[in-house]
Amino acid sequence: MDHPLTSLDWNLLLAVPAIPLAAFVVQIFFGRHLPRKGDWLPTAGMFVVMCITVRMLFVALGAAGHEPFFHESVHEGGPVFGWFYQAAEKADGLNLVAGVLYDGLGAAMLAVVGVVSFFVHLFSMGYMKGDRRYHIFFANISLFTFAMLGLVLSDNLLFLFIFWELMGLMSYLLIGHFSHDPDSPRIKQAAAACKKAFLTTRVGDTCLLFGMAMFYYHFQTFQFSEMWRLAAEEVARNGGEYPTWMTVAGLFVFGGTVGKSAQFPLHIWLPDAMEGPTPVSAMIHAATMVAAGVFLLGRTFPLLSPEVLQVVTVVGSVTALFAATIGCTINDIKGVLAYSTISQLGFMVAAIGTAGGAVGTVGIGLVAGLFHMVTHAFFKACLFLSAGSVIHGCHHEQDMRKMGGLRKKMPLTFTAMLICTLAIAGTPLFSGFYSKDKIIASAWEVVLGHGGWTGPFALVCLALAAMLTTFYMFRLIFMTFFGEPRDQHIHDHAHESPAPMVISLLALASLGLFGGKMWAMDGDVLGKHTWFESLTWHVDHETGETEQFLYPGIDLTQMNIASAAEARAHDPEHTAHIGHDAHTRALIVSLGVLLLGVIGAVLFYLLRKIDPARVTARLGRVYTTIANKYYIDEIVDGSVIRGTMVLSRTQTWIDENIVDGLVLLMGRIHKAFGFVCAWIDKNIVDGLVNLVAGVTQVCGSVVRMLQTGRIQQYVSFAVAGGILLAALHILS
Repeated sequence: MDHPLTSLDWNLLLAVPAIPLAAFVVQIFFGRHLPRKGDWLPTAGMFVVMCITVRMLFVALGAAGHEPFFHESVHEGGPVFGWFYQAAEKADGLNLVAGVLYDGLGAAMLAVVGVVSFFVHLFSMGYMKGDRRYHIFFANISLFTFAMLGLVLSDNLLFLFIFWELMGLMSYLLIGHFSHDPDSPRIKQAAAACKKAFLTTRVGDTCLLFGMAMFYYHFQTFQFSEMWRLAAEEVARNGGEYPTWMTVAGLFVFGGTVGKSAQFPLHIWLPDAMEGPTPVSAMIHAATMVAAGVFLLGRTFPLLSPEVLQVVTVVGSVTALFAATIGCTINDIKGVLAYSTISQLGFMVAAIGTAGGAVGTVGIGLVAGLFHMVTHAFFKACLFLSAGSVIHGCHHEQDMRKMGGLRKKMPLTFTAMLICTLAIAGTPLFSGFYSKDKIIASAWEVVLGHGGWTGPFALVCLALAAMLTTFYMFRLIFMTFFGEPRDQHIHDHAHESPAPMVISLLALASLGLFGGKMWAMDGDVLGKHTWFESLTWHVDHETGETEQFLYPGIDLTQMNIASAAEARAHDPEHTAHIGHDAHTRALIVSLGVLLLGVIGAVLFYLLRKIDPARVTARLGRVYTTIANKYYIDEIVDGSVIRGTMVLSRTQTWIDENIVDGLVLLMGRIHKAFGFVCAWIDKNIVDGLVNLVAGVTQVCGSVVRMLQTGRIQQYVSFAVAGGILLAALHILS
């Protein structure tokens, strides 16, 4: 069969990262001299990128419906199974290939980055207007987009890591954008936030580097397809079990996700990242940086042992609930969304982890986590930009306690934010419902299939986190847009945002509504199949049979993933029954926690039937602890930071007093030795030399008396000598 992508398609894919890179180069060198400081250039470039990525997504979706979308073909002399692949020729002796991997996951994520990045660029044209470093902002955000696009298209772990690190650098520059503005009132906070983000994520990146080194040592390749194949062979040789070294390496790789995707305890950088401009927050929290950690789990899933996936489940579940409780206490409108992001990332990570314990529909957790990464990018980007619109309209006020009644002043912003609040809450028909419901179902499958204790743990944590998510998001809506104005000055001057900002909000809000399932077109409102599943994982809910497209040629059930032993113990009918039962229970739980969260928010913040102040007073230290973010920052400050400072001061004292003391002592010893040597040289060596010189001089003086150069004297000496010799001869 012919390859489903034409040469034109490949050229378009290569143009996707090239366009924002070119925009960055032009903008950084010439932006300040261009009309409007060049903001139109990267924005137009991202519009082209969005069109290309959406077109390629529809190409992938169209091919997915016909055989064979995933097929075996030969490319550059080697077999390629089940993905679109194009690579450069391998260098002799090195298994390092720079190539493009464009599969279902890549197609979906590339479109997400392209769409969200364009609307963030468009939004920034209104939000950042008048900024001192306007052209620099657009240059940096273009390079940030380039890094994420390159990461998504990378066909190997090494180049993914290179783009991964570039994103870390750009996040540092963008979060600290205002740290270079002397007029910014929060210049110190911005400087501290960007350093905190950079250093905290370096911890996870170091872990990832160790994991990469371990896998390369054993597999001698970074290419994903080769690593999947070699991992399957390694597990098969080990009797269906993962060897210990793969578990250790997998934990190190997951450490990269913990840092990048802000999982507990390395989540502390993400709330502080709010010091950056709001469009930066939308980029970091939605489609780029934090999503990269979850994307990494998707690319390396076959390399992760069941033990690693258990750790993934627990960390994700704890993070989801932990951050959700904090989100209920935050009064900063961007702060609420920051902890919401951490919590939703926990949902994604936990879902991928549950794929290691599911018995029913194998792989539902993996697909659910990756699908939630996609839908979350749509509604969270809109939520952040809506928050930015509120801040812009309220003269940069971020405290929700000073707002209220803004829905009449900012109706379009309110509409967009309400749609995406319904989406993140998991309301039926909205995008978040289709992905979050599958996450809850994946936890139920582990429980029903007796897949271990992590299933019940994840189910309880995620259900509570989902309820709290609904509560704090509607709390944000009611405090911001409903009720009477709590600061009349802010209310009087509040206004709707400019057209570029509003257009971006409404476009992303539409994706928050339709991004999960195109039910308005296909009429299948609550159907079990979504567009993302057609790209990644086909599930027959009648028989329980599955066909995965993410890792072609790899049988995950033979790698002890998804509790293969238990799965094989059941007949297909029983397996299908577990999947159906899990979906039914998940729907009940999802709608139940949604209803409880909405009722709670209405009673507390809309109808005011319950006074929040009285409840917080009743909770006492519990509420204080949660409001202070469980004192994690203080613990880190008191242990890691202060410990590092004490260690650095100790090392400074050792350097100044011991190392430098030894150096100075050796210097003094050498100085004394040099003094002695100088005395010996001056008084003994030079004395002997001078003595020889003196004797030589005396001898020379005597000889000089005889060697006058006068012939007469020489004749006289000769005559006298002759006479003397004659006399001696006569006498003898």
